[in-house]
Amino acid sequence: MNQRYYSLDVFRGATVCLMILVNNPGSWDYIYSPLEHATWHGLTPTDLVFPFFLFAVGNAMAFVMPRLEQGGDALFWKKVIKRSLLIYGIGLFLAWWPFVRWQGNDLLGNGWTWINAEGKLTGVRVLGVLQRIAICYFFGSIIVYYLKVRGSFLAGLLLLLLYWLLTYSLGEPGDPYSKAGYFGNRIDEAILTLPHMYQGEAYKLNGVVRPFDPEGLMSTLPAIVNVIFGFLVGDYIRKRGKHIETMTDSAVKGFEIYQTLTILFIAAVGFLLTGYVWDLSFPVNKRIWTSSYVVVTTGMAIAILATLVYFIEVKGVRAWWTKFFDVFGKNALFVFALSAFLPRGLRLIRIPNGMDAKGNTLYTNPWSILYEKVYQHVPGDPRIGSLLFALTVIAFMWAVCYWLDKKRIYIKV
Repeated sequence: MNQRYYSLDVFRGATVCLMILVNNPGSWDYIYSPLEHATWHGLTPTDLVFPFFLFAVGNAMAFVMPRLEQGGDALFWKKVIKRSLLIYGIGLFLAWWPFVRWQGNDLLGNGWTWINAEGKLTGVRVLGVLQRIAICYFFGSIIVYYLKVRGSFLAGLLLLLLYWLLTYSLGEPGDPYSKAGYFGNRIDEAILTLPHMYQGEAYKLNGVVRPFDPEGLMSTLPAIVNVIFGFLVGDYIRKRGKHIETMTDSAVKGFEIYQTLTILFIAAVGFLLTGYVWDLSFPVNKRIWTSSYVVVTTGMAIAILATLVYFIEVKGVRAWWTKFFDVFGKNALFVFALSAFLPRGLRLIRIPNGMDAKGNTLYTNPWSILYEKVYQHVPGDPRIGSLLFALTVIAFMWAVCYWLDKKRIYIKV
């Protein structure tokens, strides 16, 4: 088993690739169901992307933590605080970007808050995907650094049980796991305030429509455990790999490798069984990031990672698909940020695109023009053209990552 663990790069790259795919359809009206999130309870392949990325963050932490431990508290806090603030800052920047908006024919600036075209007060979203990654990385690192392996596992279990208790006891009596009954809504509204919450999803409470934030404060609590479990698995693989590399007897070495993989697969099955039993009383739900969701997605992540370790590290498989995902993994956070930064910026550039029935000029933009002029007109199911556009975005982002890899440019945060 190679100490470089190419399989971890491939796992991380595949996760980022799927993230970009589901976030960039040609049209949000035409999406195949596996590329959409579950309506509420349950799972789709898309619901695996975010927890898998947090799991991968934990994996990477396992290979960095020994160096931080050797450097002492000063080095640890310097590295963790700097990285957490950078990731959070990039997320906040992307939530604010591009700082201006079209309102009719006027290009208006966006402050911290502003009035949108419907006359509603809105603002910069405080939380989001990168912000959650930053928070989970920060607290996950502290737990792992100070509590070590056994303590981190126990802390993860306690966080999941605590979140279950809070969700049930503080939620709406009789329906604590519904969107309207979720206890975290009140906390998000009080701390984040309505203008700075996610505006793309809502629920009704007493006849009033209120925003719902799927990356809210309280649901970030169990997400930290995805990082912790990712660390524990990565640490196990690292230590076992280091132990196996010291062996000279090929028969014993082979036995140890397969024993390691067997333990990983048993752990995966254990997590899956536990998660789906827990689902009976605390449903698997990505939107409120339930404890059962953490356990189930961790089980799936372990199973997939163990499979990759078997084929890539043990069998030495190197194929087009490993190289394809690997280049994404080497600049994971950069390419994810680029996939959000680029379309929002290009949509500010308006290109005349005919007239409507009232004689008003219609506009397109450099990002959407390929879909509107080509893929939108693909015969058959309109979801085909929407998917083809998303695949084109993947191809473009891969080309950027491939060029960076060729130039040995790795943008680390």
